[in-house]
Parts: sequence; structure tokens; C-alpha cells
Amino acid sequence: MSIFKSHIAQMGAYKPPLEGRDPHEHLLLDFNERTLPVCPAVKQAMIDFIQDDRLQCYPSYGNIATRLADYCSVAPEQVMITNGSDQGIDLIIRSACREGEEAIIPGPSFAMYHQVAKVENLKIIEPSYTKEEGFPKQAVLDAVSDRTRLIVISNPNNPSGTVVNRADILEIAKAAPDAAILVDECYFEYTRETVADVVDQYPNLLITRTFSKTWGLPSVRFGYVISHEANIRALLNVRGPYDVNQLAIAAIEAALDNPGYTEQYVKEVMEVSKPMFEDFLNRKGIDYWPSVANFIWTFPDNPEEIEKHLRTNHILVRPKADESGKVGLRVNLGNKAQTERLINTLSLII
Repeated sequence: MSIFKSHIAQMGAYKPPLEGRDPHEHLLLDFNERTLPVCPAVKQAMIDFIQDDRLQCYPSYGNIATRLADYCSVAPEQVMITNGSDQGIDLIIRSACREGEEAIIPGPSFAMYHQVAKVENLKIIEPSYTKEEGFPKQAVLDAVSDRTRLIVISNPNNPSGTVVNRADILEIAKAAPDAAILVDECYFEYTRETVADVVDQYPNLLITRTFSKTWGLPSVRFGYVISHEANIRALLNVRGPYDVNQLAIAAIEAALDNPGYTEQYVKEVMEVSKPMFEDFLNRKGIDYWPSVANFIWTFPDNPEEIEKHLRTNHILVRPKADESGKVGLRVNLGNKAQTERLINTLSLII
């Protein structure tokens, strides 16, 4: 007999395919990561922290919330740092929902939403994104009931890259005032789409963001939540006092001191690499979902063969199935040279 809740043992773990991923051996286009190293100043900040003989001390976060608030144009009291945006997602869902209540999670989307909702034993309602209609706003609104305690809006969505209109998010927030509206903005730097400026007017909005994607720091696990001040105070009662490590703080402070390395990368990905890859797909007649992010969900006729060909040539992409089970390949985009390598490699098989 298990000592844990009975439904926990019946779940499956979220296991991303991490085995064999080596940036020195592969071009990693499978996890929507930044494909280039961080700037030297970020590396040096972490080295300096280690050499300062402070590893034996508990973390002390200083003014990092204020710095993030300045970056986001919100008040410091509206920001809470987390151990990656995954922890923000976890804290919001655990704090807002009770077993048996309903969560509306449009899909397909990021697996972590389902994982945490299942841990809390929520009833999950999953309206479907479509290539033609995008975000299923009306289906979400139709699903709202007095049992709804969570609505997840991934903006843009992963794996489809679909943007969700600001007006739609606010309409849903108004329609479900007793539910937590979790808006995941982890690709914010690519889209600049946000509802962070209205968290006071909509106190059920909770935004998660990360330094894993454009900033290139997933290994140090740093994210943050933006919400109404009362929500942040409540979430701080749940988050531990030392959940974010001090090495991450050193890295993020240096990253915020040097925003140019991120801004230049985003510009090249979105203005050079993405149009180049879209043009290739169009010329080859390969179907794909319109995307506003740094990745494109493609549907070639022979995805398994293409994925194997790319892997043989040391390029990793991510197979992802749509609602019908049809397998596509989600392809992350890097800089111009990396995208040219991707296109040249694909041209050998397509």
C-alpha cells in the first residue's frame, strides 16, 4: 500500500527526452532554447560569485525583484522570483485549486500544466487549438463553470506558436473572476505580448516568465511571477525562502546589465532566421502552423524519416503530435548560420 495519495501512483512522470543532448555534438533545435552561448559578462558574474567564497552562505536576494519590476514596468510588490517558471506554474496551481475542481487547459500545450493539475487531482477540460482558428476562445468561455478554478493561457502556445489576443485574455478573466488565469509568457522577448500592465485591474491574472529561453539560462533555473500584490504575498507564503539559488541571481543580474546580447539574438532569429525557414517550407510545400515565437511546428509527409536524417547529421528537433495524433516536427530556430545548416541538411532529404 502506498503512503502517497492514490492517484499519484497512477500518474506518469514528465520525462523530456534529455538523454544524449550535447551542444558540442549536436545543433539543439528541440527544446526552444537559445542556440548560442550567453555573453561573457554573465559567465564572469557566476565565476566571480564562486571565487568570492560565498557558496557556504544561504541565498540573499537583494533588489532583484525591483530590477525585474523595472524591466517589466510593474511595481516590485507585483513580482516574485521562482526556481524556473515551472515552479511558478506549480505554486499557482497548488495554491489556487482543490482536488476535484476544474482546470481548463487548451491543448496541445506544455506538458507541465497537465502534470501539476494531475498532481492536484483536478478535472482537466482541454479545448483544442486549430491551425485555422488558433486559440479556442469560445470553447474556453463555454467551458467555464462554478467549478472552474484554473484557466491556462500559454501566450504564445507551445508547440503551435499561436498568439492569444490580449482582448481575448481579458474577456476570459472577466468571465471567470473566481478562477486563476495563468498566462504563461515564457517567450515574451520574442512577442512583446503581455497583460502585465493590467494585473491590478484583473486580480485573477497571474503571469509566469523565465530566463530560460531568450536569455539562455535554463541550467540555472530562474523565473518569476507577475500578479496583483495580494497574490504575490499569498504565493510567498507557499514558496520557500531559499528556493532560488544565489548563482542564478548573479547570472540574472549580469544578464539584466547586458540586455543587448538577448535583443540582438531575438532580432536575428525573428527577422532573419524565421523568415528564411518559412520561405524554405513554403517552397517545399511543407505544411506548418503560423508561429509568433522562435519555433515552427512543421508537418512534412515523412516526419520520422526526416527526424532520423537530422539526428544522423547531428541536428535535434522535437516530434510533437497534434490532437488527431498526426506527428509533426517542432523546429527551434537559431541564428542565420545555424538555420542555413538546417535548411541545407533538410534539402538532402526533401
